[in-house]
Amino acid sequence: MPTPDELRAAVERYVDAVNGRDPRAIAALFTEDAVQADPASQPPNVGRAAIAAFFEAGIAGSDDWTFTAKDVHTCASTVAIDFAIDVSTGGATMTISGIEVFEVADAGLFSAVHAYWDERDVTVA
Repeated sequence: MPTPDELRAAVERYVDAVNGRDPRAIAALFTEDAVQADPASQPPNVGRAAIAAFFEAGIAGSDDWTFTAKDVHTCASTVAIDFAIDVSTGGATMTISGIEVFEVADAGLFSAVHAYWDERDVTVA
């Protein structure tokens, strides 16, 4: 079972990869059969290729973004983060705030992540 420090390090790698806007680097942080749902109410992306495609679409639809893990909470092999992502497109910035809950496998890779947010968590400036 990963330690709290290992869970926090996994989140740091995720934040760095998401901010690097490299879908393959992001997907490499997940197990081959990982499940990712963002938001959790949507059908999940299953597997690295689907996760990479999800991030490719987000990158293609934006000029830039900044992803922040404001608070990190660990428990056993689970880590939850209070996050915000500021997405810039065409001179406007959309901010999504929410919670992401990750399951971390023994190898330190994510086996699942579910993001919890809805339209009330989205602001546009």
